Amino acid sequence: MHDQLSAIDAVRGRRSIRAFTSQPVPKETVELILEIASRAPSGTNMQPWKVHVVAGAARDALSAELVAAHHDPAGAEAGETGAEYRYYPADWFEPYLGRRRKVGWDLYGMLGIAKGDKPAMARQHGRNYDFFGAPVGLFFTMDRKLERGSWLDLGMFMQNVMVVARGVGLDTCPQAAFIKFHGIIRRHLDIPEGEILVSGMALGHADPDAPENKLETDRAPPAEFARFHGF
Repeated sequence: MHDQLSAIDAVRGRRSIRAFTSQPVPKETVELILEIASRAPSGTNMQPWKVHVVAGAARDALSAELVAAHHDPAGAEAGETGAEYRYYPADWFEPYLGRRRKVGWDLYGMLGIAKGDKPAMARQHGRNYDFFGAPVGLFFTMDRKLERGSWLDLGMFMQNVMVVARGVGLDTCPQAAFIKFHGIIRRHLDIPEGEILVSGMALGHADPDAPENKLETDRAPPAEFARFHGF
């Protein structure tokens, strides 16, 4: 087991990794991460999270179909494409638009993708569906009948997964891109219709030589987003 990081170092070191090595991750390590992450808080201890973990031949078969659907959405089976919920706003506005554009162009710049090169952008986006080369994929679902509070609980659980993974020397990339092909994923992993696919996540060892893994996104300081009362 990798020397464990402190909580502060694990949070500070967490980044969305977009290039992984093929080094496998043992099932026992994934189970440990999920076990510790399950200490996340949830309203009245509902623990609404569900996780579908995929690796090996199952991962490769799913990835192959997802990549094909990305390049030719018309080839997917009817009813298997199209997100079930809206992750991003329909109309972008500041400061969120500026932040989104900056991280996009910073990433593309590292990869040598010029503005307006839509084919190259599509190829890069398509790497989501191969989990950016990671050997393990995780899909987070929850019962459809639950309300917004449970979505918050699931988000805290996912954050724990990413921090604990970093703490044991692994890296992750949370991926909303998967929700577009929820039907394909549901079929491959036998996910019940009563569960909604909220997000996917790549898990593995970061490729230290990949330029995109050098990206460190900006964070607004507390003075920009926090107000202190009574101090």
